[in-house]
Amino acid sequence: MRAVREAFAHNLEQEDELGAAVCVYVDGRKCVDLWGGFASLETRALWQRDTLVNAYSIGKGVLSILLLTLAERGRLDFDQCVAELWPEFAQADKGDIRLPTLLSHAAGLPAVRRRLPEGAMFDWNGMCAALAEQAPWWAPGTAHGYHTASFGYLAGEIVQRAAGLSLGDALREYLTGPLQADFAWGIDAARRARTAYVHSPAAELVITDDMWARAFPPTGDADYDLMRWHGYFNPNGLSGGGIVNSEAWQRARVPSANGHGTARAVAVMYDALLGGWRGGRPLVSKELVERARTPLSDGEDLMLQRPSRFGLGFQVSHANRPIGHGEGVFGHYGYGGSLGFADPANQIAFGYVRNKPGDRWRTPRTLALVDAVYESLGIAI
Repeated sequence: MRAVREAFAHNLEQEDELGAAVCVYVDGRKCVDLWGGFASLETRALWQRDTLVNAYSIGKGVLSILLLTLAERGRLDFDQCVAELWPEFAQADKGDIRLPTLLSHAAGLPAVRRRLPEGAMFDWNGMCAALAEQAPWWAPGTAHGYHTASFGYLAGEIVQRAAGLSLGDALREYLTGPLQADFAWGIDAARRARTAYVHSPAAELVITDDMWARAFPPTGDADYDLMRWHGYFNPNGLSGGGIVNSEAWQRARVPSANGHGTARAVAVMYDALLGGWRGGRPLVSKELVERARTPLSDGEDLMLQRPSRFGLGFQVSHANRPIGHGEGVFGHYGYGGSLGFADPANQIAFGYVRNKPGDRWRTPRTLALVDAVYESLGIAI
């Protein structure tokens, strides 16, 4: 795929890419596996084949793949209520919320209303308890809004309850172990030693409680404004702002935002969703993948204030924010343009990670790589 190699080199040489990796599978065969640039600008360390990087919300897609594998093995049923797996979740009249409503960001739980103490995002049980106690900000199923940070705790606790394992053990048992995929939430010293430094204004941000008016200009609806602020910054650092390069962040489980992995790992996990369609023992049945990528929430997003589309945890491609090319492509972006996706129609699995995030919504470096994949395959875009 010469066009992908050229686009990757162009990003590094001309488009302000610092360090990155991209991996592409087509029809179950690894066709692209590139890495380059600097893992750290300060030390001038070069990006290596096994360099890890904080992949931000790519982890939401990984969580969704993990949930599919549990459903495939009968550990959960996507038609059941959340409280059947997690009884404490039934508080505040949430007993009837079903898994599809929660996973499609329609449960009304993008934030915890009460102010949480500093460092609360590192307290798994405390965060899950706070979300279980939280009353929905809107009537579940009547609207949707991106559960920016809360999704990781909500979906992650479902994984733990269904698997009877910690999140890390479930990930290794059902997904990264069998696929030999180098991706984890909470990394040890050996992995930290090969982790790239994230270079972005958000990485160095000093967050204060009075920043909300600048970050989210008041709308006149104080409750709505509080929901959006707390969705990103309750507690401060919830999304990694100012602490993404710290040991505390890298060691913790904050699955919406701090999965560390390689592009190769991201691509192989999405390829595994397609691989079962080519014979052999499937990771997940075709029928379940079809259900997972079917849009459940589609339209104006209360948190993002723009249209979004979600299936069972996955972002589903649409004109406002394309993922690959064509209908039915699904996956998940990470902050600043990192991306993992599967395209069943064209049998493409894609992973791209980097340490210098770009524009939050449509990043030219990402779009150029994706376009180059389709160009290389002779697919009209």
